[in-house]
Amino acid sequence: MSDWLIPEKYLPRPGETLRQKQSRFVIMFAGLVEYAYSMGYEMTYGEAYRTPEQCELNAKSGKGIANSLHKDRLAVDVNLFLGGKWLDRTMDHEPLGKWWEAMGGTWGGRFKDGNHYSLEHEGRK
Repeated sequence: MSDWLIPEKYLPRPGETLRQKQSRFVIMFAGLVEYAYSMGYEMTYGEAYRTPEQCELNAKSGKGIANSLHKDRLAVDVNLFLGGKWLDRTMDHEPLGKWWEAMGGTWGGRFKDGNHYSLEHEGRK
C-alpha cells in the first residue's frame, strides 16, 4: 500500500471544521465501500450515528465510550460478507482496515473493534 497515492479529496485541510471533516469522512467511506466491493466483499451498516444518550449508555455498560466519534458522525461500524458469509472477526477486516489507514483513517482493528472505521477529531480516534 505504500506505493498508493492518497487521493487529494481524502487529505485534511488546514482549519477544517467538523462539518467539513464529516464531508471528507463520507467521501472516504464511499471509497472504502468501493474498494471492498472491488475485492469481492459485500457490506451492510452495523452502526453509524449514535446519540449522546446512547454513547453514555454504551459507556456505562462497557460497550463503548461516552465521547464516541459516532456521535460526531465520524465513525461507522460495518458488517462484512464474502460469498454470503458474515465475516465477524477483526482479522477478516484487516485488508480493508489497512486500506483505510493508508487513506488517513483510523481502523478499530488496532483496538479490538475490527468492524469500526473512523476519522480522528480533536485527538480522538
